[in-house]
Amino acid sequence: MIYFCYFLITLLVIRLLVAFINYLSFAYLPKVTPLMLESHVSILIPARNEEENIGTLLEQLSTFEHSKLEIIVYNDHSTDKTESIIRDWAARTSNITLVNGDVLPQGWLGKNHACHQLAQAATGDILLFLDADVSVKKDVIKRSISYLQKYELHLLSIFPKQIVKSFGERVSVPLMNWVLLSILPIYLIRKSKNKIFSAANGQFMMFRATTYKAIWPHEKYKSNKVEDIAIIRLFKEKGLASDTRLGDNDISCRMYVGLDDAIEGFIKNIFQFFGNSVLITISFGILTTIAPFVVYLYMGLWWLIAYLGGIVCIRFFVMLASQQSILQNLLLVLPQHIVFLLIIIKGLINNKQKKLIWKDRNILQDL
Repeated sequence: MIYFCYFLITLLVIRLLVAFINYLSFAYLPKVTPLMLESHVSILIPARNEEENIGTLLEQLSTFEHSKLEIIVYNDHSTDKTESIIRDWAARTSNITLVNGDVLPQGWLGKNHACHQLAQAATGDILLFLDADVSVKKDVIKRSISYLQKYELHLLSIFPKQIVKSFGERVSVPLMNWVLLSILPIYLIRKSKNKIFSAANGQFMMFRATTYKAIWPHEKYKSNKVEDIAIIRLFKEKGLASDTRLGDNDISCRMYVGLDDAIEGFIKNIFQFFGNSVLITISFGILTTIAPFVVYLYMGLWWLIAYLGGIVCIRFFVMLASQQSILQNLLLVLPQHIVFLLIIIKGLINNKQKKLIWKDRNILQDL
């Protein structure tokens, strides 16, 4: 059993090193915007029942100064005021266009179909897919284009800084970065050709249009509920330079509203965080739960204190890199871990039942 304890400690140390490296690597877009080549930019926004967000995003995008810019919003059968808000902005702003959605074809998930339709309508050299609940400030889009051009990338994705307001969001939303930044060195996404080092966020995905339209990735993964990760893995397999950055204060998102919303959202991609392996996901959940008890029983109090110190340090560096409240997340370690286990359990149940309602659609049904 002592060897199992050594394994648990080794796993903790590795995750601590990864979290520390992600903090040191400062994985954000450069603050200084270098000169960028003139390009025609298409900003593409899929929207379904986004009346609370779409107006704010369009207002922010309307201040983006670029000589060749089009903003296309796909209204995916919204039942709220989304369409009227988009129409109002399109009437006031010449480069904003509304596209009303077709009937969702068999075999497609809603967002994947919306993105594919948007890409077909786009005329730009650069395609930027933005979720309607993302908030962009200052020159983050120009910085993204410059970064894409500087490193000759075919795909750039950004994890927006997550805004949490309710208690339910505080015990759930930080889990995404806790997992990501303690198991994946972000700098290796661009540096390594190995698809193991892949992560992307569909909230912000920027492509070279020629590359995108040679592959049509949203069509290729039309039924994949975690298409963003599948797409960046495909690009890495094809040797197409790609990168993912962390968001700073200039790009943020309130991803979920409340605990129930967050749990249902994370269920969609919890297994993809671990290479789409149910076994690895369950193992990670079990090991991170039992480790402190096992270490204490077989190695004593001082080893337990050291182990708990490692847990605190992981959270410390992840929260620093994520620009989230350190104290708040340290105080919520236990409830966050309980929610993490709940997400895994519910994910297993939903996979067996083939039922997960998202945006009023069952995204786990047979497609």
